[in-house]
Amino acid sequence: MALAGLKPFPKKTSEAMAYVPFQPDNAETYAVYRGFEAGTMYKSLDKPFCPDTCGGFKL
Repeated sequence: MALAGLKPFPKKTSEAMAYVPFQPDNAETYAVYRGFEAGTMYKSLDKPFCPDTCGGFKL
């Protein structure tokens, strides 16, 4: 979702660079306690890392 002419990502993106899209003013957020647990207040940015269940590698 674009904000006042802003695009969520740069026109040219590079491999191996992290980009976080702009969050709109009306983005769905967590309650404070859940935001602290998740590491973000925005539900759309909550992307847990679970290598064992998400096809990660084994040592």
